[in-house]
Amino acid sequence: MWGSNRTMINEFILLGFTNQPTLQRIFIVFLFLFFLSIYLITLVGNMVIILVIRADPQLYTPMYFFLINLSFLDICFSSVTVPKMLQNLLATKKTISLCGCIAQVFFFIFMFGTEIFLLSAMAYDRYAAICYPLRYSTIINHRLCIQMVLAAWLSIIYSTLHTLNILFLPFCGPNNIGQIFCELTHTLKLVCANTYGNEMAIFICAIIFGIIFSSSVIVSYVRIILTIKKIPSAQGRHKAFSTCFPHLAVFSLFMSTGMLTYLKKNSESSITEILASLLYSIVSPVANPVIYSLRNKEIKTALEKLINKIFYYRKLFSIKSC
Repeated sequence: MWGSNRTMINEFILLGFTNQPTLQRIFIVFLFLFFLSIYLITLVGNMVIILVIRADPQLYTPMYFFLINLSFLDICFSSVTVPKMLQNLLATKKTISLCGCIAQVFFFIFMFGTEIFLLSAMAYDRYAAICYPLRYSTIINHRLCIQMVLAAWLSIIYSTLHTLNILFLPFCGPNNIGQIFCELTHTLKLVCANTYGNEMAIFICAIIFGIIFSSSVIVSYVRIILTIKKIPSAQGRHKAFSTCFPHLAVFSLFMSTGMLTYLKKNSESSITEILASLLYSIVSPVANPVIYSLRNKEIKTALEKLINKIFYYRKLFSIKSC
């Protein structure tokens, strides 16, 4: 039980980079401009991918169906943390309300779990496409795609359970969070009650989900690599690797940095942990459109067609106006 003489708090201070005494004010401004640029690239890049895929019927395939969902998810994911982080970088009072913090915890867990599930589904899609090309359309049919995407977005249930666990817990100080956003494990450290059960639940869930999804992706890619090695032509092997390597890189970056944060039991935030949080919450969403578009000829071709179509209709409209 928490004592009645303790003052209940209704806001938290997000220390983040300001908790690092070596960072000068001019560097904080540089970080603001840098992360603002990354955020804008994330929004524009992922929106372009969604528009390009929707505008080209030839891209109405399972792989691009998953990619549309991933792009939409990355827009939401980065928007959960980045706007508040940008505000606090330049603000004198770097606070977030209790309700805002709880909401950030909820949406962050929701987006994080959905992205892991979606990346795993994309690994299975690549596995079926390369290992069973003749049966691909039968294995990865429209119904299965819908089911896998819905299952990914059902991470909202997992997020709701974790959020409810802390919703009615008493926060009575201190109210300093040494992170760039309200991360679940750091928020629990500010509860003036026994949170051992909550922390163990988070740790066990992270282990279970980490093992399940990592194992499924590893098994998929081991089978993929073994199949690719059997392809006789070097061009065929290169094409197969080029479609799989970007996804594996994204999954490895996202999973390793995310698990590092959730499995770490130390309550103090170091610059290393803050950088790890940046990698999976900011860098990963901006990396997805870059990796999937620059190395994808179909996306680049569809983008060129869309640009040409826009210029054509613009020219046609200007002629009619005259």
